[in-house]
Amino acid sequence: MPNLPQRKVGIVACSGEELPEGTLTRLAALKVLEELRPAQTVTICLPLFLAGGEGDRAFAKFYPTIAVDGCDKRCAARATELYSNKPAAGILVDEVLDRQGLAHPQSCRRLSPADQPSVDAVADAIAAEVDHLMAARWSRTEGAILELTEAKPAVSTAGCACGSGIPVTTVQVDGQSVQLMALEPILDMAYTQGLRANGELPDQILQTVQVYNQVPAGEEALYARAVGIAWREHCAKRDGVAHG
Repeated sequence: MPNLPQRKVGIVACSGEELPEGTLTRLAALKVLEELRPAQTVTICLPLFLAGGEGDRAFAKFYPTIAVDGCDKRCAARATELYSNKPAAGILVDEVLDRQGLAHPQSCRRLSPADQPSVDAVADAIAAEVDHLMAARWSRTEGAILELTEAKPAVSTAGCACGSGIPVTTVQVDGQSVQLMALEPILDMAYTQGLRANGELPDQILQTVQVYNQVPAGEEALYARAVGIAWREHCAKRDGVAHG
Protein backbone atom coordinates (compact mmCIF):
# COMPACT_ATOMS: atom_id res chain seq x y z
CA MET A 1 0.00 0.00 0.00
CA PRO A 2 1.42 3.45 -0.83
CA ASN A 3 2.84 5.62 1.91
CA LEU A 4 0.13 8.28 2.10
CA PRO A 5 -0.48 11.00 4.70
CA GLN A 6 -2.64 10.10 7.68
CA ARG A 7 -5.95 11.86 8.05
CA LYS A 8 -5.47 15.51 8.87
CA VAL A 9 -7.58 18.58 9.37
CA GLY A 10 -7.52 21.27 6.69
CA ILE A 11 -7.33 24.91 7.75
CA VAL A 12 -8.93 27.40 5.36
CA ALA A 13 -7.82 30.83 6.48
CA CYS A 14 -9.29 34.17 5.40
CA SER A 15 -7.19 35.91 2.76
CA GLY A 16 -8.73 39.38 3.16
CA GLU A 17 -5.76 41.73 3.22
CA GLU A 18 -7.93 44.83 3.54
CA LEU A 19 -8.83 43.96 7.14
CA PRO A 20 -6.51 43.76 10.16
CA GLU A 21 -8.44 40.67 11.21
CA GLY A 22 -7.43 38.99 7.96
CA THR A 23 -3.77 39.43 8.84
CA LEU A 24 -4.42 38.12 12.34
CA THR A 25 -6.24 35.11 10.91
CA ARG A 26 -3.30 34.13 8.73
CA LEU A 27 -0.79 34.54 11.56
CA ALA A 28 -2.92 32.44 13.89
CA ALA A 29 -3.34 29.71 11.27
CA LEU A 30 0.40 29.73 10.63
CA LYS A 31 1.11 29.27 14.33
CA VAL A 32 -1.14 26.21 14.42
CA LEU A 33 0.44 24.74 11.29
CA GLU A 34 4.03 25.32 12.36
CA GLU A 35 3.97 25.23 16.16
CA LEU A 36 0.82 23.98 17.85
CA ARG A 37 -0.45 21.15 15.63
CA PRO A 38 2.03 20.61 12.75
CA ALA A 39 1.43 16.85 12.55
CA GLN A 40 -2.35 17.07 12.42
CA THR A 41 -3.00 19.91 9.98
CA VAL A 42 -2.57 21.08 6.41
CA THR A 43 -3.31 24.50 5.01
CA ILE A 44 -5.71 24.93 2.12
CA CYS A 45 -4.78 27.91 -0.09
CA LEU A 46 -8.02 29.88 -0.39
CA PRO A 47 -7.11 31.76 -3.61
CA LEU A 48 -6.06 28.52 -5.31
CA PHE A 49 -9.16 26.82 -3.91
CA LEU A 50 -11.37 29.49 -5.49
CA ALA A 51 -9.45 29.27 -8.78
CA GLY A 52 -10.26 25.57 -9.11
CA GLY A 53 -7.36 23.76 -7.42
CA GLU A 54 -8.41 20.11 -7.61
CA GLY A 55 -6.20 18.91 -4.77
CA ASP A 56 -7.51 21.49 -2.32
CA ARG A 57 -11.14 20.97 -3.28
CA ALA A 58 -10.85 17.20 -3.06
CA PHE A 59 -9.24 17.39 0.36
CA ALA A 60 -11.99 19.69 1.63
CA LYS A 61 -14.61 17.35 0.18
CA PHE A 62 -13.36 14.19 1.86
CA TYR A 63 -11.72 15.43 5.04
CA PRO A 64 -12.72 17.79 7.87
CA THR A 65 -11.83 21.44 7.51
CA ILE A 66 -11.85 24.46 9.80
CA ALA A 67 -12.79 27.77 8.20
CA VAL A 68 -11.15 30.71 9.97
CA ASP A 69 -12.71 34.04 8.97
CA GLY A 70 -11.68 37.58 9.75
CA CYS A 71 -15.15 39.11 9.39
CA ASP A 72 -18.81 38.15 9.37
CA LYS A 73 -18.82 37.81 5.57
CA ARG A 74 -17.29 34.38 6.28
CA CYS A 75 -15.73 34.06 2.82
CA ALA A 76 -13.60 31.07 3.79
CA ALA A 77 -16.54 29.11 5.17
CA ARG A 78 -18.84 29.95 2.27
CA ALA A 79 -16.26 29.14 -0.39
CA THR A 80 -15.46 25.80 1.23
CA GLU A 81 -19.12 24.82 1.36
CA LEU A 82 -19.82 26.07 -2.18
CA TYR A 83 -17.00 24.18 -3.90
CA SER A 84 -16.46 21.16 -1.66
CA ASN A 85 -18.25 20.50 1.59
CA LYS A 86 -19.51 22.33 4.64
CA PRO A 87 -16.60 23.00 7.03
CA ALA A 88 -16.57 20.77 10.07
CA ALA A 89 -15.97 23.87 12.19
CA GLY A 90 -15.91 27.61 11.75
CA ILE A 91 -14.04 30.25 13.74
CA LEU A 92 -14.73 33.98 13.53
CA VAL A 93 -11.91 36.20 14.80
CA ASP A 94 -14.24 38.87 16.21
CA GLU A 95 -16.10 36.32 18.31
CA VAL A 96 -12.92 34.87 19.79
CA LEU A 97 -11.50 38.29 20.68
CA ASP A 98 -14.77 39.61 22.11
CA ARG A 99 -15.27 36.48 24.16
CA GLN A 100 -11.86 36.88 25.78
CA GLY A 101 -11.96 40.66 26.03
CA LEU A 102 -8.98 41.15 23.74
CA ALA A 103 -8.26 44.16 21.57
CA HIS A 104 -8.85 44.03 17.84
CA PRO A 105 -5.80 44.70 15.64
CA GLN A 106 -5.58 48.08 13.90
CA SER A 107 -2.95 47.58 11.18
CA CYS A 108 -3.62 45.64 7.99
CA ARG A 109 0.04 45.25 7.07
CA ARG A 110 1.84 44.40 10.28
CA LEU A 111 0.54 43.63 13.73
CA SER A 112 2.18 45.14 16.79
CA PRO A 113 3.56 43.20 19.77
CA ALA A 114 0.40 44.23 21.62
CA ASP A 115 -1.62 42.13 19.16
CA GLN A 116 0.24 38.90 19.97
CA PRO A 117 -2.25 37.82 22.70
CA SER A 118 -5.03 38.10 20.10
CA VAL A 119 -3.06 35.96 17.64
CA ASP A 120 -2.42 33.40 20.39
CA ALA A 121 -6.09 33.29 21.38
CA VAL A 122 -7.26 32.60 17.82
CA ALA A 123 -4.51 30.01 17.34
CA ASP A 124 -5.58 28.26 20.56
CA ALA A 125 -9.19 28.22 19.36
CA ILE A 126 -8.12 26.62 16.08
CA ALA A 127 -5.97 24.05 17.87
CA ALA A 128 -8.88 23.10 20.14
CA GLU A 129 -11.07 22.44 17.09
CA VAL A 130 -8.27 20.38 15.52
CA ASP A 131 -8.08 18.22 18.67
CA HIS A 132 -11.85 17.71 18.59
CA LEU A 133 -11.88 16.66 14.95
CA MET A 134 -8.84 14.39 15.22
CA ALA A 135 -10.54 12.59 18.09
CA ALA A 136 -13.59 11.88 15.96
CA ARG A 137 -14.54 9.31 13.35
CA TRP A 138 -15.14 11.18 10.13
CA SER A 139 -17.49 9.95 7.40
CA ARG A 140 -16.20 10.95 3.98
CA THR A 141 -19.50 9.98 2.37
CA GLU A 142 -21.62 12.02 4.79
CA GLY A 143 -19.09 14.78 5.37
CA ALA A 144 -19.77 14.74 9.08
CA ILE A 145 -18.56 13.38 12.39
CA LEU A 146 -19.81 9.90 13.18
CA GLU A 147 -18.72 9.50 16.77
CA LEU A 148 -15.89 10.41 19.11
CA THR A 149 -13.06 7.91 19.53
CA GLU A 150 -9.80 7.93 21.38
CA ALA A 151 -7.36 10.20 19.60
CA LYS A 152 -4.37 8.59 17.89
CA PRO A 153 -1.00 10.29 17.59
CA ALA A 154 -0.18 11.60 14.12
CA VAL A 155 3.30 11.04 12.79
CA SER A 156 3.49 12.84 9.45
CA THR A 157 4.58 16.44 9.06
CA ALA A 158 2.57 19.47 8.13
CA GLY A 159 2.14 20.50 4.53
CA CYS A 160 -0.05 22.25 2.04
CA ALA A 161 -3.03 20.32 0.71
CA CYS A 162 -2.33 21.60 -2.79
CA GLY A 163 1.29 20.45 -2.71
CA SER A 164 1.89 17.63 -0.29
CA GLY A 165 -1.58 16.35 0.49
CA ILE A 166 -3.23 13.31 -1.06
CA PRO A 167 -2.99 13.55 -4.87
CA VAL A 168 -6.15 13.36 -6.95
CA THR A 169 -6.67 11.91 -10.43
CA THR A 170 -9.77 12.48 -12.56
CA VAL A 171 -11.04 9.42 -14.47
CA GLN A 172 -14.11 8.71 -16.56
CA VAL A 173 -16.59 6.33 -14.94
CA ASP A 174 -19.48 5.49 -17.25
CA GLY A 175 -19.09 8.85 -18.99
CA GLN A 176 -18.87 10.85 -15.76
CA SER A 177 -15.76 12.60 -14.42
CA VAL A 178 -14.84 11.16 -11.03
CA GLN A 179 -11.95 12.16 -8.81
CA LEU A 180 -10.02 9.26 -7.27
CA MET A 181 -7.74 9.97 -4.37
CA ALA A 182 -4.24 8.43 -4.28
CA LEU A 183 -4.62 6.70 -7.64
CA GLU A 184 -1.21 7.77 -9.01
CA PRO A 185 0.86 6.57 -6.02
CA ILE A 186 -1.13 3.32 -5.95
CA LEU A 187 -0.39 2.65 -9.63
CA ASP A 188 3.21 3.66 -9.21
CA MET A 189 3.65 1.31 -6.26
CA ALA A 190 2.05 -1.54 -8.19
CA TYR A 191 4.30 -0.93 -11.19
CA THR A 192 7.40 -0.84 -9.00
CA GLN A 193 6.38 -4.13 -7.38
CA GLY A 194 5.95 -5.75 -10.79
CA LEU A 195 2.20 -6.36 -10.47
CA ARG A 196 1.61 -6.70 -14.20
CA ALA A 197 -0.38 -9.45 -15.85
CA ASN A 198 -0.66 -8.94 -19.62
CA GLY A 199 -2.09 -5.46 -19.14
CA GLU A 200 -4.95 -6.69 -16.93
CA LEU A 201 -5.78 -4.84 -13.73
CA PRO A 202 -4.37 -6.69 -10.71
CA ASP A 203 -6.93 -7.27 -7.95
CA GLN A 204 -4.59 -5.65 -5.41
CA ILE A 205 -4.82 -2.30 -7.19
CA LEU A 206 -8.59 -2.07 -7.12
CA GLN A 207 -8.66 -3.22 -3.50
CA THR A 208 -6.23 -0.48 -2.52
CA VAL A 209 -8.14 2.14 -4.50
CA GLN A 210 -11.26 1.21 -2.52
CA VAL A 211 -9.41 1.84 0.73
CA TYR A 212 -9.05 5.53 -0.16
CA ASN A 213 -12.22 5.99 -2.22
CA GLN A 214 -15.90 5.26 -1.73
CA VAL A 215 -17.07 3.05 -4.61
CA PRO A 216 -20.89 3.03 -4.86
CA ALA A 217 -22.53 -0.37 -4.49
CA GLY A 218 -23.18 -1.98 -7.85
CA GLU A 219 -20.62 0.18 -9.67
CA GLU A 220 -17.53 -1.86 -8.89
CA ALA A 221 -17.19 -3.07 -12.49
CA LEU A 222 -17.44 0.48 -13.85
CA TYR A 223 -14.75 1.71 -11.49
CA ALA A 224 -12.59 -1.32 -12.27
CA ARG A 225 -12.80 -0.48 -15.97
CA ALA A 226 -11.80 3.14 -15.35
CA VAL A 227 -8.91 2.17 -13.07
CA GLY A 228 -7.85 -0.47 -15.61
CA ILE A 229 -7.55 2.17 -18.31
CA ALA A 230 -5.51 4.38 -15.97
CA TRP A 231 -3.32 1.38 -15.11
CA ARG A 232 -2.54 0.57 -18.73
CA GLU A 233 -1.77 4.21 -19.48
CA HIS A 234 0.48 4.39 -16.42
CA CYS A 235 2.37 1.25 -17.45
CA ALA A 236 2.83 2.54 -21.00
CA LYS A 237 4.16 5.83 -19.68
CA ARG A 238 6.57 4.14 -17.27
CA ASP A 239 7.74 1.72 -19.98
CA GLY A 240 8.38 4.63 -22.31
CA VAL A 241 10.49 6.39 -19.71
CA ALA A 242 12.40 3.20 -18.93
CA HIS A 243 13.23 2.56 -22.58
CA GLY A 244 13.46 6.15 -23.78
